[in-house]
Amino acid sequence: MYIYMLLVISFLSTVIFVNNNYSFYSRPIAEVVQIELKESTELIDIHGNEDHLFTQEIIAILKNGEAKDKHITIINEYSLSKAYDQEYQVGQEVFVSIDENNITGTIVDVKRDKYVLIVAWVFILLLIIVGRKQGLFSIISLAINAVLLSFALDVYLTHSEISLVWICGFSVVLFTVISLLLVNGFNEKTYAAIIATLLGTFSSLLIAYLVIWVTSENGLRYEEMQFLTRPYQMVFMAGLFIGSLGAVMDVAITMSSSIFGLYERNNNIAVKALKHSGMEIGKDIMGTMTNILFFVYISGSIPMILLYLKNGSPLGFTLSMSLSLELARALAGGIGIVLTIPIGLYTTLFFINRKRARS
Repeated sequence: MYIYMLLVISFLSTVIFVNNNYSFYSRPIAEVVQIELKESTELIDIHGNEDHLFTQEIIAILKNGEAKDKHITIINEYSLSKAYDQEYQVGQEVFVSIDENNITGTIVDVKRDKYVLIVAWVFILLLIIVGRKQGLFSIISLAINAVLLSFALDVYLTHSEISLVWICGFSVVLFTVISLLLVNGFNEKTYAAIIATLLGTFSSLLIAYLVIWVTSENGLRYEEMQFLTRPYQMVFMAGLFIGSLGAVMDVAITMSSSIFGLYERNNNIAVKALKHSGMEIGKDIMGTMTNILFFVYISGSIPMILLYLKNGSPLGFTLSMSLSLELARALAGGIGIVLTIPIGLYTTLFFINRKRARS
């Protein structure tokens, strides 16, 4: 009962805050109050495709700063494709850059914290409704991991002499221990999942590193990292580390929970039967988890693929430029998933046999 009251209070407090937090921003914020479409121009690109350029005259009222409550005029141009620009609507709140006389301005970005808050609360409520206590602990572990990851990146930015891979390796251990202990508690099932997760994650990274070293990184295109001032390879390997962890952890806890569940229902079940059941469970989740990794990584490249193809780039060049790193991440995660199945199985059997020996 107290948890639900706390959730209601938290929800109302955050909603009120994001609707009145203009003074917390150093950048000027304005609310769009009036829009007039001034003109529309038809354009033809170099490939003969039609597009249109629209011009909006926007009247907006400033919500913070010294010129608060003052109206400014903004001219906004946007294309039909809206690839590099966008159309604005009445009621939207935007970050603006204003002139010295506080009369005109340009839109820099959209203030999206209200929408992010709504999505976050939907996620939190669904987790608590479905998972109850474990859902609440999942939220707590997610928040802790987000803070730890932010701290780890800050450490790397301020101490560039420390390898990002080592920082992420230490972070992976913390992520795994904190997440599994918070969600599943202090028990042998959790200990087995932690060991299997760490062994599977580190093994997949080692194999990926050896393959990249043997092939001299042929086929990997680091163009999407061209603005980084740090070594591309190290950043990419650190991304492999973190990216594999989620899928490997899921497989490890599934294997551990399933096998322990079978044992708890029948304490006399043979080890051979547990091993057979565990491998069947592993085969069932192996295909779905590898597909999940593939779709997660590839989905982020769809806009770039469409952009390359729209501009007449050959299919092979497009896939090489857009998917080389994503496919490498998916393959590394897939290796981790496949390795974690036998590792999780035999780690769980070890704890079960030790439990039997004590009883």
